[in-house]
Amino acid sequence: MNWMRLKWLYFLLSALVILPGIFSLVKWGLKPSIDFSGGTLLELKFSETARQQDSEAEIKEELFKRDFEVSSVQTSNGDTFLIKMKPITKDKVATIKVVLAEKFEEMPEEVRFETVGPTLGRELLVKTLVGILLAAGFILFYVAWSFKDKMFGVCAILAMFHDSLVLLGVFSLLGHFKGVEADTLFVTAMLTILSFSVHDTVVVYDRIRESQKEFPKANLVDLINKAVTETLSRSLNNSLTIIFMLLALWLMGGQTVKWFVFALLIGTISGTYSSTFTAAPLLVVWNQLISKKS
Repeated sequence: MNWMRLKWLYFLLSALVILPGIFSLVKWGLKPSIDFSGGTLLELKFSETARQQDSEAEIKEELFKRDFEVSSVQTSNGDTFLIKMKPITKDKVATIKVVLAEKFEEMPEEVRFETVGPTLGRELLVKTLVGILLAAGFILFYVAWSFKDKMFGVCAILAMFHDSLVLLGVFSLLGHFKGVEADTLFVTAMLTILSFSVHDTVVVYDRIRESQKEFPKANLVDLINKAVTETLSRSLNNSLTIIFMLLALWLMGGQTVKWFVFALLIGTISGTYSSTFTAAPLLVVWNQLISKKS
């Protein structure tokens, strides 16, 4: 099947997803969690008393009345609340517990209290960016060396950045409209998706390389179409098993891992698409540009 005759349609679909995300990133950026911006994470556990649908809003409103700068309140397992706010001292935690005890007529149990300073947050952000750049550099070098052609390495990295922009754009939009924060789990998901994307791309590229050895005089576009046809069912089967598992975890998992799982889910779908319909068409475009120059 001549998959590559629709390559501009694939690029158009990618642009329709990526461009709104880029606009959001430029205009609003990502909403950083306390891991990056600095702040306090307080986890309090109640019994049945606080298990109400609007408890999160009530807690936030009650703390705002006491001049606590709360960024978000999340429920975990129905009886545990994760409160993210500006940095506070241990003495302030006692005050918060008393305030909420008066509200719900029950003294909450303190499960976790963590404070991250803004200096540590900036350092973590720098290390994250360096880690992503190092990963991209090593992958570029390895793929180019493995396939003995920089064309494969560059196209694999471009497909990888395609998935990065999709994920960043989605979370930028979610951060602006839904208040979803980017934390260290988001970084973990992003690095995981980068490796998944390249892994799937290498499978397609490896089939192209095998076909080049088997049919040395064949046209590259024909070999790419052949490789896509042969690997598409394998990629779909592999990805669907991951997607089904992530969907179950997203629907039934706790609040603390919900957006981490969602990031993996978006990245898996994007990575499956880009390996076949971005990385392979990029090879065709690259080859056509070289042919025109020569």
